[in-house]
Amino acid sequence: MRHSQLTIFAILLAWLLLAASPQPMRAQCPTKNTAFKAGERLNYDLYFQWNFVWIKCGSAHYSIKEHTYSGKKALRNDLLFKTSKKMDMFFVMRDTLVSYITPDLVPLYYRKGATEGKRYTVNEVWYTYPEGKTKLRQRYLNRHGEESYRDHVTTECLYDMLSILSRARSFETSGLKVGERIHFSMATGYAVKQEILVYKGKERWKANDKKTYDCLVFSLLDDDDPEKKKEMLRFYVTDDARHMPVRIDFHLKFGTAKAYFKEGTL
Repeated sequence: MRHSQLTIFAILLAWLLLAASPQPMRAQCPTKNTAFKAGERLNYDLYFQWNFVWIKCGSAHYSIKEHTYSGKKALRNDLLFKTSKKMDMFFVMRDTLVSYITPDLVPLYYRKGATEGKRYTVNEVWYTYPEGKTKLRQRYLNRHGEESYRDHVTTECLYDMLSILSRARSFETSGLKVGERIHFSMATGYAVKQEILVYKGKERWKANDKKTYDCLVFSLLDDDDPEKKKEMLRFYVTDDARHMPVRIDFHLKFGTAKAYFKEGTL
């Protein structure tokens, strides 16, 4: 697995909601926000299975605020992952993700700064839309301090792991069929990746806020091996207009991790 469990959680938040899109995306793709308001905050508890015992290992915090970008109105999305003090004794994780989007949910900028153990990396993406196309300027700072840039131009709408979350929360999900597969593209600081999401059906689940939610369940498949299509993640999003993630199961090489919704301010 090339991602840490908390980094995967960030990507998951974006991927799980992309499944709701019923049509191909085109460059820029503005849409009406029907799911959230500025001021929303969501908090999660993170757990890891150690010798058949589930241990709380950290937390995740997500927020949306009104902001400006290049002098224009924008929404700022922040997502922070951190391991607990006890877990820091074994492995330190501090991942900070930021994205700016327009009020009609078009991505403008993305940054992820990640401290994972003794490693520190940075991913950045700048978006522009010349002549009806999507143009990316991507920057990647690796763990050795080596910096690289990449340009990418396409007629598709491209998103990072935070801007797609905001966009997809407003998609209609009523037409999804069990087993339906969705192929999509995701931008990082060094690549544009193709991924697969599978809709698994509906379940009821009780989160850490002691409430029971009606959920849509999705599975994320690793597309590195087209023959095996191994499940990387399974996750639960509320079956309502908000499409809020309430549970995520991570299938890692060294075990299983879970994220449970704890509390939120709407």
